[in-house]
Amino acid sequence: MPPSSSEAEAAGAVEGGPGLAPPTSAEAVVAADPISAGLLTETGTALPRGRRRLRIFRGISGFIVRRILLGVLTLFVASIIIFAATQALPGDPARAVLGRTATPESLAALREQLGLDKPVTEQYWDWLSGVLTGDLGTSLVAGQPVSELLGSRLVNSAFLMLLAALVSVPLAILIGVVSARRRDGPLDHTLSVVTLALAALPEFVVGIAFVVLLGTTVFEVLPPVSLIPPDEAPWNYPKELILPTLTLVVAVTPYISRIMRASMIEVLESDYVEMARLKGLRERKVVWGHALPNAVAPAIQVTAINLAYLAGGIVVVEFVFAYPGIGAALVDGVENRDIPVVQAVALIIAAVYVILNLIADVATILVSPRVRTALR
Repeated sequence: MPPSSSEAEAAGAVEGGPGLAPPTSAEAVVAADPISAGLLTETGTALPRGRRRLRIFRGISGFIVRRILLGVLTLFVASIIIFAATQALPGDPARAVLGRTATPESLAALREQLGLDKPVTEQYWDWLSGVLTGDLGTSLVAGQPVSELLGSRLVNSAFLMLLAALVSVPLAILIGVVSARRRDGPLDHTLSVVTLALAALPEFVVGIAFVVLLGTTVFEVLPPVSLIPPDEAPWNYPKELILPTLTLVVAVTPYISRIMRASMIEVLESDYVEMARLKGLRERKVVWGHALPNAVAPAIQVTAINLAYLAGGIVVVEFVFAYPGIGAALVDGVENRDIPVVQAVALIIAAVYVILNLIADVATILVSPRVRTALR
C-alpha cells in the first residue's frame, strides 16, 4: 500500500528530500527543553515574546554581554567627565602654544585651526568620533599625532605594570595564605602590622624612601632615576626598572594580601576542608589543593581593582623616577595645557579600569562553581 502524503512528507523531512526541512540544532534544543530555552515557564505556560528574548540571553554568556555593555556605558560617561574636566583647566591652550607675546590675531587664527572656537558640544563630538576611529588628536605642543606620541610610552607603562603584577600578586597570595595558617600567631601579627603600615604610605613616599635607601644616600646600588632613551625598549634596562617596580609592588601587595588572608581563614573553617582533613589528606594538600582555589575567587576582584589602580598610581611613580611612560606624558600635558594628550591618557586609564574589571568578572565565574551555578 503506498504511503500517504503526510507519511511521505515526514519521510522527506528525515531523509532530506522534499517536504519539511530538517530541524536545526537550535530548534532541536528548543524542542527538547523549551523551559531552558526560555519559551515556557516552569508551569508550562508560554512566555511573552519580549520575555523570551530576555531568557535566551541569560546565563553566563548573557552576564558577560551585560558586563561588556555596562563597560561601554562607563567609558562613555568617563569620556564626558574627562572632556568637561579638560575644558575647565585654567589658561588658554592657544596662548600656551604661542607664548605670552602672541598677538590677538594669531591667537584667534590658532583657536580657529584647533577648533577651539566651536561650541563645546561640537568639540566633544569631534573628539569622541575621532577616538572611535582611532584618532586621538594632535598634540598642541609636539605637533604630532597623540597616538604616535604615546605609543612607546604606553608600552613602557604596560611593561612596568606587568612586572609589578607578576611580583605583587603571587607575593600577596603567599602572604595571605601564610597569615591564615598562622592565624593569631606572632608571624600573623607581624605581617598584619607591616602590611597595614605599608598600605598607609603614599606611593611617592615609598619611592623617595627607596631612592634614599638604595639609590643615593645609604647603599647607592641602583640608579635613582630611570633614564631610558625614548626609542629604546625598557626591558633592555633591567636595573632602571627595579626601583619603580618595587614601589608599585609595595603599593599593591598589602591590600591583596589582607583580603586573601580573610578569604583563606573563612575557607579553612568550612565543612569540606574539615572533611578533607578527616579523610587523612596532608595539610599541604588540603591548603594548596582544596582551600586555596576556593579562597582565590573573592580576592580576584580586589586584585583587579588594585591592578587597575596601578594605571593611575603609575603617574606618581613615573614622575618620581623620571620614567618615560604615560604618567610623565600626563604631567607634561597638564603643565603645558596640551589638552589632546591629557584627554587621551585619562581615557586610556579609564579603559584599563573597565577591561581589568571585566576580566576579573570572567575569572571569578571560571574559578567559582557557586557563581556558575547561580548564573545558569
